[in-house]
Amino acid sequence: MSKKKYKILIVASSFYNDVTSKMINSAEEELKKNNCSYKILQVQGSLEIPTLISIKLKKEKYDGALALGCIIKGQTTHNEVIASTITSSLLNISILNLKPVGNAVLSCSNLKQAIARTRGSKNRAAEAVNAIISVLDNI
Repeated sequence: MSKKKYKILIVASSFYNDVTSKMINSAEEELKKNNCSYKILQVQGSLEIPTLISIKLKKEKYDGALALGCIIKGQTTHNEVIASTITSSLLNISILNLKPVGNAVLSCSNLKQAIARTRGSKNRAAEAVNAIISVLDNI
C-alpha cells in the first residue's frame, strides 16, 4: 500500500463494456486500497483513450493516468496496428508529461481471453494501477 495519496485519471473505452466495466471495478478497488483519489471518463473506442488522457493531463492536475480498454482480433491484423499505436502514444504521453500512464488496454484473440484478464492474478487493471503507484512512490 502506498504511503502517499495520489490523484489518478482513468480513461476507459466503452466499446466492450462488459470487459471494461470489470476493469474499472478492479482499478477502483486497487486505487481505494492504496488511498488514491480518481476520476473516471469514458470514450467510445480504445484509440480515443490516449487523446483524452493527453488533453486532461495538460488541463488538470493528476499524478498519473490509467488507460482501460479492449481490442479483439477480427479477420485482419487491424487490432495489432491499433494496439501498437495506443501503446506508443501512451508511452509518449507519459514521457512528455513526466507522469506514469498505465496501459491496461487488452489486445486479445477473443472475448474469452479478455474476460480472463479481468480476474484474479491476471487482472491487468489492478496490475496497471500498481505499476503507476510504484513509479509515483519512487519520484
